[in-house]
Amino acid sequence: MKKIGFIILVCITNLLFAQENATVSGYLKDAKNGEALIGVTVYKKHSQVGTSTNAYGFYSLTLPRGNDTIMYSFIGYKTIQNPVNLNGNQTVNIELQEEGKDLDEVIVSSEKADVNIQSMDMSSAKLDIKQINKIPALLGEVDIVRAIQLLPGVTTVGEGASGFNVRGGNIDQNLILLDEAPVYNSSHLFGFFSVFNPDAVKDVKLIKGGIPAQYGGRVSSILDIRMKEGNSKRLSVNGGLGTIFSRLSIEAPIIKNKMSFIVAGRRSYIDALVKPFVKSTSAIKGSQFYFYDLTAKINYRINDKNTVFASGYFGKDVFGASVFGFNWGNATGTLRWNHVFNNKLFMNVSTFYSNYKYLLDFKTNSGDQAFKWTSNIVNYSIKPDFTYYLNSKNTIRFGLQSMLYDFSPYKTDISFNDGTKTSLISEKRYGLESSAYISNEQKLLPRLTAEYGLRFSMYNYMGKGTAYYYRDTTPNTPLPLDHEQKYAKGQVIKTYYTPEPRLALNYVINAKSSVKASYNRMAQYLQLISNTAASTPLDVYTLASNNLKPLIADQGSVGYFRNFKENMFETSVEVYYKYMQHQMDYVDNADLFINPHVESQLIQGLGRAYGMEFYVKKNKGKLNGWISYTLSRTERLVRGISNDKWFFSRYDRTHCLNTSVNYDITKRWNISANFVFLSGTPATFPNSKIQIQNYNIPYNTTGTRNNYRITSYNRLDIGATYAFKKNEKRRYKQFLVISVYNVYDRRNAFSIYFRTKSGDPNQTEAVRYSVIGSFVPALTYNFNF
Repeated sequence: MKKIGFIILVCITNLLFAQENATVSGYLKDAKNGEALIGVTVYKKHSQVGTSTNAYGFYSLTLPRGNDTIMYSFIGYKTIQNPVNLNGNQTVNIELQEEGKDLDEVIVSSEKADVNIQSMDMSSAKLDIKQINKIPALLGEVDIVRAIQLLPGVTTVGEGASGFNVRGGNIDQNLILLDEAPVYNSSHLFGFFSVFNPDAVKDVKLIKGGIPAQYGGRVSSILDIRMKEGNSKRLSVNGGLGTIFSRLSIEAPIIKNKMSFIVAGRRSYIDALVKPFVKSTSAIKGSQFYFYDLTAKINYRINDKNTVFASGYFGKDVFGASVFGFNWGNATGTLRWNHVFNNKLFMNVSTFYSNYKYLLDFKTNSGDQAFKWTSNIVNYSIKPDFTYYLNSKNTIRFGLQSMLYDFSPYKTDISFNDGTKTSLISEKRYGLESSAYISNEQKLLPRLTAEYGLRFSMYNYMGKGTAYYYRDTTPNTPLPLDHEQKYAKGQVIKTYYTPEPRLALNYVINAKSSVKASYNRMAQYLQLISNTAASTPLDVYTLASNNLKPLIADQGSVGYFRNFKENMFETSVEVYYKYMQHQMDYVDNADLFINPHVESQLIQGLGRAYGMEFYVKKNKGKLNGWISYTLSRTERLVRGISNDKWFFSRYDRTHCLNTSVNYDITKRWNISANFVFLSGTPATFPNSKIQIQNYNIPYNTTGTRNNYRITSYNRLDIGATYAFKKNEKRRYKQFLVISVYNVYDRRNAFSIYFRTKSGDPNQTEAVRYSVIGSFVPALTYNFNF
């Protein structure tokens, strides 16, 4: 009875407390096109009580009853103040206008919250697509992945390398999401362009540390890309004609303000441009060298409480000549349902499909001998997420996710000149990753806010298939097979459980500065197999299994954030330390291609990355941009490698300096520039040689891996954009973009290799391999109406 009485007392107390407060909630959208606005700051005027809109533009703010004024602030839009009489719960939907537009029914205010000071975000960056459009790029084409490589802590091993590296991690350690569906290869054309069409992208957010509990599956970073929903007001067309490819996007309402769509496509035409100049007898006659992608999305607002979305992406790269070829591509599909239970509880349920497939093909000129290899990895997932706005001091997030991995390591078809054919097909591999999470963002004190939570993941490595068991042996040599065992479909071979705690703190010193700290543990059940200098689109993934443990990373960060001159300048300094367990490596001369016993060639060790990141950004005025500098170190320790001592990772760069600036000369002319300086990446160089029949075979007698660094990387890019006079009657806009990549003709070394000097067998020479060895000018014509 005492317990029942206590419960009743708590309920009555909560009811009385609720009667003293009221909740205002709703959606914030762009007045021009009806797009939901992500990250808008919503707060009580002259106070620190506030919230921000989620990924779907929804907000909820609980305040004491009575008359009040609520502020809505977002960079690039006019801040507005909305007087409200909170006698009860209210729904307030508002459309924000871009700066420079007139507002009729609300009061315009110049106030703007210090979002980077007040928010919990640290070790993260949010790039607006308008910012990205002003960055000079290779061949004049706007590129999202190249833009984030200008941020602190983000690098690449060089031009022509797929993906990007964050705080010393490999490219597979980044969770790249397109409308919540994972994208395994983010690159077109061997890393020169990303797969994301900027005309279809609304929001880009990179999270390097302090990763919230709702994210999991990768240990280095989250790149969360949200697509546009489609203009719900009127027809809008965007496009561009570039040096090597063109693009076109169409968005329009199906039912005005309720249902809209967007379709965007790109296609390169290098092959079409070259074809007229290739002779019929040329070795490259009939060659294929192109990529294309198609992005589409549709949404329907059923009522104020229910909205559904469907989006998809399909892209492919094709490269080949008469005797060889390879191609790769991503396909994703996402279905989502938003439901508002009440003013305080918001739900989103997502289900997605992702398929990454790649192919390698060789054949003789006569076609009587051929070799074809394919591989692919497929994901299916369902993910319900909930946000409960308990009160003005607590926002609780919780949810579940289950994801199935369906992986085909290889399938080969071989034809011989005697007419016989054979096939080598690996068994499929299956994994099921399930997780649950809960977190709370709580205002502990007027100046101190904490976000704490726990994600718990469970991974099952499953049949149908054969599990191989190996014996231990001499370090850095392939493991001998002990025995093998067959498992039925769905039968669990090995299970891993991983608690993943998350913690973030923000102490606001004053209106202009704050100190933040964070810790997160991440688990990754899928790793990339590659022992080449840089990852390629044909590298193979492998799942955690009875032989391979999941990759675990613990990371802590501390940062100081300071704004100057009424938020004109944002500055930050962060230090971080990341410790990794079960980092993948390989025995010397590992056989990773078409090998059913590939796990015998793999070794797991430790990794660590630590450093300091500096960031200065200017937000206002005709001159905008940022400067970032990173001082870092990335190392590994693997039994049997490099004399059992810590050695530099292939992705280690001691110094990274990036500058990106743009300047509005007039209303029509804008100029921009990037400058990049990166320390050289580590490489293993020989210190001796063996000569056999006048051939020099270099080798390293010390056994030290990555004992040298290639030369540093530096590059300057410039660009200019001219806006033609706007056709007011037809709302037609035209832009001409001129850019020069690698202005001063720098031949940056991608790698260095050694060979016997021609004409002198006693001499060995080092050869620098550069992917881009000259400046690259480009001209692009863009339009929209």
